[in-house]
Amino acid sequence: MLGRSERESPAHAVLAARMAGWNDAVELLDLGTTADTLATVANIEGLAAVVHLGHPEHPAPGLERALLEGASSLIVTGAVAVPGQWVWVGAGATVGQVVIDEAGMRDCAGVLRGLGVSPRLVPTRAPVEERIALAGEGGSLVIERSRVPAGFAELPDSAALAEGGPVWYGLLESRDAWPVFTRPAQVWLAFGPADEHLGSLQPTLAVIADAGLDLDHLRSQPSSAGPHVFFSSFSCPTSDTLSNLVDALTERGVEHRTLAVLPGEAFVPGPDAVTPRWA
Repeated sequence: MLGRSERESPAHAVLAARMAGWNDAVELLDLGTTADTLATVANIEGLAAVVHLGHPEHPAPGLERALLEGASSLIVTGAVAVPGQWVWVGAGATVGQVVIDEAGMRDCAGVLRGLGVSPRLVPTRAPVEERIALAGEGGSLVIERSRVPAGFAELPDSAALAEGGPVWYGLLESRDAWPVFTRPAQVWLAFGPADEHLGSLQPTLAVIADAGLDLDHLRSQPSSAGPHVFFSSFSCPTSDTLSNLVDALTERGVEHRTLAVLPGEAFVPGPDAVTPRWA
């Protein structure tokens, strides 16, 4: 069985499942909120979920946190890039509101801002009929191509939504151990220094470097159990390398948890890059 959270685009989640070979269903189970989705996957054998990743190399902060706060058996084990299905449609002259859901805003906000649009946000679970009513006469919708209602057609600026690139999804499972891999995989590892003090992060980073691993991502988060936890992402050649790393962390009293093992080493397109302007 395969599900998704109520905040995720059903059309994109289904397409991700089909493209990756996780499931060929027409619809996925609606598992409720993100927290409910993780708890349900952890507690029902044989149930997995499609989740939005952000990018395999740079995880979405909300997903990192949700995974670490969820059951220790939860892990993301696959990744796939799905072509964006968003279109901007209207039924005639468009002078009213632009209605969009949470998933659409996540994927299209930058483009819409560039077009000078101030959308009206609705829950992803909102029916299409309700969205049409909210848009009102002369209003328009940003919606998945497969869900465009009768009588609506693409607007001239709709093509700009496709410029945002694909959307990355992953397969969330409950497992006793991470998958064994003999070819490179992207690993998400959360950890907390054994002793929180000035410079306490450095010894842990040295352990990672000694394992021959180069971090693609490192983010800190305040922790209720101590000053900080750290979220990292890196390419790992084999599961033996990962096992050796976590053994070394355990020996040093460093709390840790593997949140994802995503097979592959070329996740194209890469994450959004910043263009710095240094002082």
